[in-house]
Amino acid sequence: MSYLLLDAVFLTAAAAVAVFALRQRRPGRTGVAAVGIALAALLVLTAVFDTVMIAVGLVAYDPALLIGFRVGLAPLEDFAYPVAAALLLPALWTLLGREHE
Repeated sequence: MSYLLLDAVFLTAAAAVAVFALRQRRPGRTGVAAVGIALAALLVLTAVFDTVMIAVGLVAYDPALLIGFRVGLAPLEDFAYPVAAALLLPALWTLLGREHE
């Protein structure tokens, strides 16, 4: 199984939960901006820390399972997890949170 296929599974699940949450309650501009800022921060941190971990040999990837694009030393596939987190966590917050009065 390639990393891209594994990413697709996680992103599909996260997107499904996010769509379900959006149908329950639409976020305001502030909520959308907060998710965007959090996503940007997660992507930058992923690029930096994954590059460091790969550079020091803590993590290695089978090149045959990668599509080949990299940000620093981090393969593009590594960025699916922060995207999934940015979709899934606010959606779960919405779905599992208390109702506003």
